[in-house]
Amino acid sequence: MSSTEYYNDKVVRQFLLASAVWGIIGMSVGLYAAADLMWPALNFNVPWLTFSRIRPDHTFGVIFAFGGSALMGTCFYIVQRTGHARLAYGKLAAFVFWGWQLICVCSMVSMPLGLTQSKEYAEPEWWIDIMIAVVWVSFGVVFFGSLARRRIRHIYVANWYYGAFIIAVGLLHIINNLAIPVSFTKSYPIYSGVVDAMVQWWYGHNAVAFFLTAGFLGMMYYFVPRQAQQPLWSYRFSIVNFWALISVYMWAGAHHLMYTALPDWVQSVGMAFSLVLLMPSWGSAANGLMTFNGSWSKLKTDPAVKFMVMALVFYAAATFEGTMMAVKTVNSLSHYTDWTIAHVHSGSLGWVAMITIGSLYAMAPRALGRPAMHSHKAMDLHFWLHIMGTLMYVGSMWTAGITEGEMWRATLPDGSLKYAFLDSLIAIKPMYLIRWAGGALILSGMWVMAWNLWHTAADARARLIKPIPVPIPEPVPDQVPAPLPAVI
Repeated sequence: MSSTEYYNDKVVRQFLLASAVWGIIGMSVGLYAAADLMWPALNFNVPWLTFSRIRPDHTFGVIFAFGGSALMGTCFYIVQRTGHARLAYGKLAAFVFWGWQLICVCSMVSMPLGLTQSKEYAEPEWWIDIMIAVVWVSFGVVFFGSLARRRIRHIYVANWYYGAFIIAVGLLHIINNLAIPVSFTKSYPIYSGVVDAMVQWWYGHNAVAFFLTAGFLGMMYYFVPRQAQQPLWSYRFSIVNFWALISVYMWAGAHHLMYTALPDWVQSVGMAFSLVLLMPSWGSAANGLMTFNGSWSKLKTDPAVKFMVMALVFYAAATFEGTMMAVKTVNSLSHYTDWTIAHVHSGSLGWVAMITIGSLYAMAPRALGRPAMHSHKAMDLHFWLHIMGTLMYVGSMWTAGITEGEMWRATLPDGSLKYAFLDSLIAIKPMYLIRWAGGALILSGMWVMAWNLWHTAADARARLIKPIPVPIPEPVPDQVPAPLPAVI
């Protein structure tokens, strides 16, 4: 009987498929929400088709269903390769996959029906929150169990980010969702008033920090050097950025509550930590971009590299913008406007979606045992659809947001408002059409990716997917190794 150990890539492939499917579903819902704002009659007076019901479905579908599936899949892929060990607890890993998909379905169905806590990024009701906690703890057990099984003593930096992401998101989720159920469909948070707002945005911004930043930085720190085919520009710099990021990010959430009932000193603390946050954010972006030094020619030949490079550019731009918007004088203009929507989507479509797509394109052929994706041209087409759609979306919302802010603060000599609120809505309506068109391009790109992944998987099935053996590393002195092990 063979003693060869093989990587568990079945669950990786399942998450890969789920990510593509949820990406299409989440972005389709988002496109419908954008159409609802442009053409309100499209809700047909049906409550569950109104923007207020559809919008949280879109955010959950894109962040947690699409992004979460991609994070879990790449996490399980990376921890095996960087540790030269098979994934721990195979049955529990399968439970994580099916449990997460059940959570996504329950959430996406229940929220349009009005079953919601009305908390940003934390809308699902108490029974779904319990399911999330159980699956998330199982996810952590599989990840840390796999780390414990590693054959390489050093823990590569990508796993540091995944570990922080798993611990922090679990902590945030449990504390923010402490509630008293009064029925199967309704619960009330244990917090009240300003305290509830503080806890919610401590969670809300750190959902951005650890789910949409730390997790995807883990993805970046593995796949960028892998695709550039050279070591990380500065391994030590990546460790410094890690500790700086997780130390500072926790305290920046109050910048979401500028000019509210929150104590002024708390708002100032949020602003101060947001300013400091720029340094580790730019540090990671610079580290990723500098890794391509000597490999810039790949921008001409490798669409996955195009996605990764542009993702890092957007990450640098979005973090700079977020820092500036946390400054009180800037926030007085941007608060409650579509500028915030532009900033969120600059980060989500530019950074998160593009690093995810680039990483999926890099991982899929290896996980499926194929030399490359089915269609190189389709990857290129996807890149241009996505980048054009993102620029249209973000540009239109920047324009709309600044227009709104300036119109709302404009006054006549007697101190009265110069414009009625309705005037600002009429002024920005063309921008909503451009946003919808940009979203349509992005969704089209997701369909192209799904088609390409489907045919890549079909090629693999036709030739039978062969399991990839785990390499047994040779003994090495106790020192920091090269950033990437020599694995497939």
